[in-house]
Amino acid sequence: MAKTIAEINEKIKKGKAVVVTAEEINDIVREKGEKKAASEIDVVTTGTFGPMCSSSAYLNLGHSKPRIKIGGGRAYLNDVPVYTGIAAVDVYIGATAMPDDDPRNAVFPGAFRYGGGHVIEELVAGKDIRFSATSYGTDCYPKKSIETYINIKNINEAVLFNPRNSYQNYNVAVNLSDRIIYTYMGTLQPNLGNANYCSAGQLSPLLNDPYYRTIGIGTRIFLGGGVGYVAWNGTQHNPCVSRTKNGVPRVPAGTIAVIGNLKQMNPSLLRGTTLTGYGATLSVGIGIPIPILTEEILRFTTVKDEDIFTQVVDYSDAYPQGKPDTLGEVNYAQLRSGKITVQGKEIKTASLSSYVKAREIAETLKNWIKKGDFLLSEHVADLPSIESEITFKPMPSKSVKKV
Repeated sequence: MAKTIAEINEKIKKGKAVVVTAEEINDIVREKGEKKAASEIDVVTTGTFGPMCSSSAYLNLGHSKPRIKIGGGRAYLNDVPVYTGIAAVDVYIGATAMPDDDPRNAVFPGAFRYGGGHVIEELVAGKDIRFSATSYGTDCYPKKSIETYINIKNINEAVLFNPRNSYQNYNVAVNLSDRIIYTYMGTLQPNLGNANYCSAGQLSPLLNDPYYRTIGIGTRIFLGGGVGYVAWNGTQHNPCVSRTKNGVPRVPAGTIAVIGNLKQMNPSLLRGTTLTGYGATLSVGIGIPIPILTEEILRFTTVKDEDIFTQVVDYSDAYPQGKPDTLGEVNYAQLRSGKITVQGKEIKTASLSSYVKAREIAETLKNWIKKGDFLLSEHVADLPSIESEITFKPMPSKSVKKV
């Protein structure tokens, strides 16, 4: 019954491809069985939308008259610092970048309302962005300072490049201490006052292809409302972890680095986000089509929230002390029910990611494929998998000896 991506693409071009979302596939398999469903279904679409701190953009601004060498100088977009050490008019902005001097920081460290993620959102929305830079001047780039406005429509290139997105599972964060703590997993109330998680569960891309059989370097994806690609495995990619019998990791595992044309994206799916007491980030929408090439691949896409287990971690102890011992294991059906039980106490749950948006992304990608507006791509290289024995290594705790 095995199919090829080329065969599926031919069906897409003819408007005959059968495409369903990762939510819909379970009812189909329940009704028809795996064998028949695998022969009839061509593509299963996935989606996720949530804060992804390891996100960024690089821009080529074009030259001023006279020219200025921004590279090696200092530059800002709406007062948010950008990295300039690339070339004369290329800059790089990270989602977590913060203004050098924000009066709000003196009152509440980290309680920023604006950062790099917000700049990226406003740029995509077509707003004018204030740009300022200073440099030392050279014979070929004599200008030493500039202050102007840029717009995504009048700069040469604007590229979203995210070194780590779409985490394959993640911790549930709680707080056992007697004080409120502010983390990248949101505000955590004392004495197990709440539990925060961040995943689309059964809709999440890498949970529907747990061993990266179809997702690899070069895979065409839905990214921020436009088209993007998997550029590499993401930073902290760590597939060699404990898994359930259906391949789903029980702890944070795989990640992907993604890239795409920012000029084609949608600000509703690239949202600047503030995490109180922590800082700014970018919420990113990603959808990945899973071509149903074999029955095994179909079986992976039938993963349900009750099949996906993750660890409950005390962030008052695990961070910054680095002792992520689990307080227990829960599944996503329990998390999405609105409450879980930890150490005998029933506590409320909340998700930092939007399941509604994830569903919208999977549905949008499904419609693009059915209309012939989105073809599948063969990946050119595999992501490191459990067979490759890659292991994420933490930063050494001991200081490095000078030589």
